[in-house]
Amino acid sequence: MTTRVWAVVPAAGRGTRFGGPVPKQYLLAAGEPLLAHTLEALLSHPGVAGVMVVIAENDADWPGWNALAGKPVVTCSGGDTRAASVLAGLQALPESVRADDFVLVHDAARPNLPPGDLARLLEVGRADPVGAILAAPVRDTLKRAGDDGGIDRTEPRERLWRALTPQLFRRHQLTRALLDAAAAGVAVTDEAMAMERQGARPLLVEGDERNFKVTTPADLARFEFELSRRDG
Repeated sequence: MTTRVWAVVPAAGRGTRFGGPVPKQYLLAAGEPLLAHTLEALLSHPGVAGVMVVIAENDADWPGWNALAGKPVVTCSGGDTRAASVLAGLQALPESVRADDFVLVHDAARPNLPPGDLARLLEVGRADPVGAILAAPVRDTLKRAGDDGGIDRTEPRERLWRALTPQLFRRHQLTRALLDAAAAGVAVTDEAMAMERQGARPLLVEGDERNFKVTTPADLARFEFELSRRDG
């Protein structure tokens, strides 16, 4: 039997782009916090053993879950950036998670993760020495803007992908990559970027476009629509 993996979910952000007094991960969708949908999407997969949720210090909105879907949910305090929060989560994982074990990192506000995408990521990523990320090929035409707001040129989109989550790497390798980036003063925007700085080449696993990140009120409405379709 293949060893199950733990997931780290950074949820210490305030979601300032969304607006409002409540962090977006705690906004309700179909009567449950957005974060609950995200955790359930992860924990419903038999290959996921538990989740480390990285929350803000003194987070008054945290519902206090210690289990979902019959699996453990534990928390730790995060940092000022996503990378710092992921690092804190990796370092706080249970002792049963070994240095060379694979760990998933998934956005708290990405609640519509298809089960098949997660299964494929685990299958492909764990067969690679580095790991893998879910991603989507760029299908739109890309324009390079000038300082005046005009179009300078059209950029080729071949071989360009949009990074999604989850992203899957070994605990020790990702921890070291994030520590090195922080020491160099480099603000990494996802885990793969930190690994790339180490000379690693994670695999790209094509994921569903419906695995979108909730960033605006329109995104939340879209997720509620997806839920209604699922329930229907």
